[in-house]
Amino acid sequence: MSVRKQGAAPVQNINENYLAYVRSFAPPTKHLHNCLRAFTVGGLICCIGQFIRVFLETVLALSGDELAGTTSMVLIFLGCLLTGLGVYDRIGKAAGAGSIVPITGFANSVCSPALEFKTEGLITGLAAKMFVVAGPIIVYGVLSGTAVGILYFLLNL
Repeated sequence: MSVRKQGAAPVQNINENYLAYVRSFAPPTKHLHNCLRAFTVGGLICCIGQFIRVFLETVLALSGDELAGTTSMVLIFLGCLLTGLGVYDRIGKAAGAGSIVPITGFANSVCSPALEFKTEGLITGLAAKMFVVAGPIIVYGVLSGTAVGILYFLLNL
């Protein structure tokens, strides 16, 4: 049984009142506008990736795994380059999730901490902090891929 002072408001009402007060100052979010920007920028990044793929296929005559790997490497390089130049951060502010989802967003999540902590040294700064954001993605990606592979193997016995 909780004891409360006479006239004191319950904690839940205080929290709700505070959140309502904060919301009154926050600008309204434009969900549809943000989704359209994310879709447009994400689609543009994918179109650039497709252009690179077609270019590599026609000019360098790459195919199969070589084509897919080279296309991925070019997109990762461009994502890291744009992060280093400070351009990808501006794209991210304008596009939101549209710049995070493609492979260039993964490159940005590896390069940003590396650039931020490079002043702490090569080992304790750059190398240790490089996978702060991307590390869990890699770990759970490998684990889920392994689980799917084992399940696929067991179902095809």
